[in-house]
Amino acid sequence: MLSGIGVGIIALLLAGGFIEWIFWAMRESTILFRLGHIQVVRPGYLDRGAADPYRFLLPHSVDELEVLAKLPGIKVVAPRLSFNGLLSHGDTTIGFIGEGIDPEKEKAFKPDLSIQEGVGLDPNQPLSAVIGNGLAANLGIKSGDKVVLLANTVSGGINAVELNVVGVFSTANKAFDDSALRIPLITAEKLLRVSGAHRWTVLLDDTSDTKKILKRIQQLFIEKTGEFQLIPWYDLADFYNKTVRLFSQQMNVLGGIIGFMILLGISNVLIMNVMDRTSEIGTLMALGLKRLEIVRLFLAEALMLGVIGSVLGVSIGWGLAAIISAIGIPMPPAPGTSTGYTAEIFITGPLIAKAVLVALISTFLASVFPAWKASRLVIVEALRKSR
Repeated sequence: MLSGIGVGIIALLLAGGFIEWIFWAMRESTILFRLGHIQVVRPGYLDRGAADPYRFLLPHSVDELEVLAKLPGIKVVAPRLSFNGLLSHGDTTIGFIGEGIDPEKEKAFKPDLSIQEGVGLDPNQPLSAVIGNGLAANLGIKSGDKVVLLANTVSGGINAVELNVVGVFSTANKAFDDSALRIPLITAEKLLRVSGAHRWTVLLDDTSDTKKILKRIQQLFIEKTGEFQLIPWYDLADFYNKTVRLFSQQMNVLGGIIGFMILLGISNVLIMNVMDRTSEIGTLMALGLKRLEIVRLFLAEALMLGVIGSVLGVSIGWGLAAIISAIGIPMPPAPGTSTGYTAEIFITGPLIAKAVLVALISTFLASVFPAWKASRLVIVEALRKSR
């Protein structure tokens, strides 16, 4: 019985830990490269910004921005200016989506931006660009090549700039890599003939502090709610939220299946136990032990075994998770991505609590019928079993 409980908990911990790691990796990847923890934009930018992007520009420097950057728990506040246009190299021209960034501040976001060739953007090289590997492949671009960017200016005209490609990058999103590039913010402003950014992207020291720091910033901006809108990462990460819901439902089903297997296995063992201990039960009842006390005795015994099995399962599962994580789990590229990754097993407190709870509830339910069956034995017939 202990082995059945332990194996069930180990299975839940390893499967759940793998899913937890996927959630963590996807969340941090989404935050570090695309969204940040909190975005500060003009009200209505997300709904109407694509049609009239220059109407929603944020200024370079305001008092709120200076105070925001100094709040405890905030690592950096990075401005980003979004635009699109045409990219030319040689005789080939193709559309792109671009971002103007502050290269110095964006270093805090760097872990998810993998430079495959060349180097990243440098604040001292304003006429430079880094290009997604898919876009570079489509145009035959490599590090050191010259490209020309064409974009519509704020006045409706067309402007162009020649840039040196200093690096080719890749991310977890293949569709993004096929069309994206980044240039220094100062160059993007000159190209578009604007001053400012569409977003202030706030990166925190710890993702778990997002809601707490969001409230602080809301208090800071409370008098200017008509000028600024604060959007946390979880309101923007639609794909992440849907993935979490899907995988969580699958884990609930898996937990139910494992719990049912534990219930059947333990119930069968306890019924056999009652049959083997019939004479013992008859003796206890003959000595005056009440039927309810017999039920309590079997339930307590089952729960004790459930606790012991849970401790063993958690200990072994934790150890296996550590060993597997140290080795790594090679994974192929996910749909829509261009590179594979090495997964791990991420054991969390809530996951352990859930696994133990499933085991204890299953053990308790499995012991109810055998306990009741033991309490209903006729004393005389039970005592005959000892002859």
